[in-house]
Amino acid sequence: MSNAMVRHLISTKDLTDAELRALVERGAEFAGGPVRAGDQLAGLIAGIHFLKTSTRTRTSFSAAALRLGAQLISFGPGDLQTNTGETLEDTAEVLSRMLDLLVVRTAGDPAELRAFARQDRMAVVNAMTADEHPTQAIADLTTLLTHFGKIEGLHVCYVGEGNNSAAALALTLSRFPDVYLELRTPPGYGLDPQVLHQAHRNAQHSGARVEESHSMQSAPVDADAIYTTRWQTTGTNKPDPNWRTVFAPFQVTEALWAKSPDAVFLHDLPAHRGEDVTAEVLDGPHSLAFDQSENKMYAAMAVLEWCAARR
Repeated sequence: MSNAMVRHLISTKDLTDAELRALVERGAEFAGGPVRAGDQLAGLIAGIHFLKTSTRTRTSFSAAALRLGAQLISFGPGDLQTNTGETLEDTAEVLSRMLDLLVVRTAGDPAELRAFARQDRMAVVNAMTADEHPTQAIADLTTLLTHFGKIEGLHVCYVGEGNNSAAALALTLSRFPDVYLELRTPPGYGLDPQVLHQAHRNAQHSGARVEESHSMQSAPVDADAIYTTRWQTTGTNKPDPNWRTVFAPFQVTEALWAKSPDAVFLHDLPAHRGEDVTAEVLDGPHSLAFDQSENKMYAAMAVLEWCAARR
């Protein structure tokens, strides 16, 4: 939050515990259906600026803005004069004179989003940077709350690369009491040490538990949810030509349910059947992946409403 006039969402670390909980609960309220929607953003103009491909996040924020009554302007990667040398700060200052909200995906340095947020008129939302995918985590927690009726005390097993979705999940789940977040990441592809350190600090304060290992020798025991992401994170490449060999043991298969028969399956999508997850899991009875995808829109509605509340 930069000042008294606008609210930005650049990182979940910028949110208080109360703000994070309120966003998740509001997302669940929108998902539940009884909340009136249609005029929360009436009279406002939202910009959608994506430098990288997106199906769910771009569509969810576009649909959310329209459902809440905003008008919408979309920008592609070649549309702004930043391509010809204009600074991010100058671009943001100009856009802030015309837009009320701006949702940005760079998949790059979060400092770029901070530059957009230095002006004091337009709220800026991080739709994914290299280090964190904050609105994905809000959608994930919305899904957990909608399904289980709570987040406290849940056991979530995350399997796969310690990417920006995993980082956001660790930074948020670790703030809820008695949560156990178990991360199974391939050797050399774990969470950023600073993110893991922050998650441990959060957990000490909340009473949660966060553990990371680099082995798939045993199935998780009594997990409530098993979560994975695709092996190739948007906007990144892996320098190791043999990375698929390292990732192969971390494929999510039905065998992971041996000791957690009631666990649900989560995936931030897109999924690559036969790589990060088998078709039997993604399309099977445990899967909430497509509900989770829909919840991205409800989480986006909560975020946009929150950012615009001071208008």
